[in-house]
Parts: sequence; C-alpha cells; structure tokens
Amino acid sequence: MNEEKETKKEQVLEIKNLHVHYLIESGTVKAVNGIDLSIGEGESLGLVGETGAGKTTTCMAVMQLIPDPPGVIVDGEILFKGENMIYNTEKRNEEIRGNGISMIFQDPMTALNPIMTVGEQLMEVVTTHENVSKKEAREKVIETLKMVGIKSDRFDDYPHQFSGGQKQRVVISMALLCNPSLLIADEPTTALDVTIQAQVLELIQKLQKTFHTSLLLISHDLGVVAETCDNVAIMYAGEIVEAGTVREVFLNTKHPYTKGLFESIPKMNDDSETLIPIEGQPPNPADLPTGCCFHPRCKYKTKQCETEKPPVRHQGHMYRCHLEG
Repeated sequence: MNEEKETKKEQVLEIKNLHVHYLIESGTVKAVNGIDLSIGEGESLGLVGETGAGKTTTCMAVMQLIPDPPGVIVDGEILFKGENMIYNTEKRNEEIRGNGISMIFQDPMTALNPIMTVGEQLMEVVTTHENVSKKEAREKVIETLKMVGIKSDRFDDYPHQFSGGQKQRVVISMALLCNPSLLIADEPTTALDVTIQAQVLELIQKLQKTFHTSLLLISHDLGVVAETCDNVAIMYAGEIVEAGTVREVFLNTKHPYTKGLFESIPKMNDDSETLIPIEGQPPNPADLPTGCCFHPRCKYKTKQCETEKPPVRHQGHMYRCHLEG
C-alpha cells in the first residue's frame, strides 16, 4: 500500500536548466536563465510572472518554435515523455506538435487564418496528424466544436464572423483535436471580457479532466491560477523564484516577489482605495542586475543580495532567496 502511495505519476514534461538567449546587434537578451519545471500526467501547472519574465519564451522553447535567428537554446533539456526535443529532427517535432503537445496562443484574433473557413482550418489539423478520410475528419471537427460550445452550422463560417470568445473556443478545439498529452495555454483569456474569461477557463478545466490532459497555463493573474491549477511556479527575470503546490505557495509564501504580487491584488474584505504596488520596473533582460535579479525592487534586500546569487531553499516548497523563511 505504501508503494502505491509513493508511486510517482509519469512525467509528461521535464525542463532542466533551460537557458534561452536572443542574440541581437545591441547585445544578448537573456530571456530564460536556468529554469527547472516538471508536469506529471493529468497535472496542471501555472507559470506566473510580469510581462517580460520569460513565460512565453519558455512555452515556445517547449514547442521548439523559438525563432532562429535570433533565438538560441544555449543550454538545458526539454524532455517530453523522456524524449529530448532539443535534439529531435524538425520532422519529429512536427509530429509531436499537435499529437503530443498543443498550444492555445495568446491572441485568438491572429491564431486563425482569415481567408480560410474555420472548418477548413480544423480539418487541416486532423488530416495532417491522422490517417483519416475527409468525411471522418469533418465528423471529428464537428464533434470537437460541439464540445466547446460551437454549433455545427458554423463549420463554413470565416473567423471574422465569430466573436472574440467564440474564436477562443475554436482555437481551444483546434488544440484538442488530436488528443494531446500536454496542453499549453498562453494567457488564453487576455483578450476577453471578464464573463467570457470565466467561461473559457471553466471549459479548459472541463476538457482537461475529460481527456486527462496535462496543462501548462501561462498567466500574470494569480486568481486564475488558483482556480485552475494544482501547482504554481513564479517566474522573474527568466528564473523560477518560487514553486510548489498552489495551496502551499499561496498560504505559505516565501519569496519577496511573490509576496509583492499578492499585495498588489485587490481584496474583497479590504476597503483600501489604493493597492500596494511592487516598486520599480522588471529588469532589462539584456542588462540583468548582479546578485539577485529582484534586489533593486526588494524592500528586504541586504548587501549580499546585490552581489551573490541567492541559494535554492526548501521549506515546504522551493524558493530562491537569501532570506530564510
């Protein structure tokens, strides 16, 4: 019985010591700087941070879609079910994209081809990855559209005939057509109003449970992550500064940056008219600070923080800071 409890879920995605740089004329942009992440079968992980933290670059690296040039994966491993995608051929990674890993992109307005009907675009996904007839592909597309709340009579409509929320549903159905093992959602509700946001997040959760799909959710919204994910990783200046279960990180926050994120969120039981922002701006990834990258904005900083990289600590969960507890 103890052996059953200790049995680990199969790791669908493992990222080890990943470094991604963009080599431009003015210098080197260090977008991702040695991150480690893992997602088990059926698990969901929220990757949280401000704009420019390196979240989307991490996703694009997993998908092997980093633009080269100027992007370069300098070091690290990206293991999808034990297979290192960095060393795969492009043909092999194309097979994995769609069948193994699918991505819901940030802006549904630009994710769809405006001169093809929605049905044509979705059928192309099926026929590219599966050996089926056009009739079978059409039936599968219609069935998947129904699952996300789009009626079959919209099959021959063009993207401009859909609302923003409907476009996002189409993009979600596109990502799920080939039953991927891992679904990456890059801020899937950014362009939507609050009511539609809630519907889309509820839909993603429902479909994830239905297909037992692992989920990597990229967001700057801790509330969204709390409602959607099992685990959370906080990203700052291309590094994971705190990570653990959602419950542990939210109730036992350790890193000053994570604390700052929580302090800047409006609270239902607080009548304060102003929020407490994190002072300063995120660092320029082409000119990162020495020592702890967060020290220029940290109210707890010491001289040590300015010169030495912080150690990784474990107190219930992982965090990276010179301060203990």
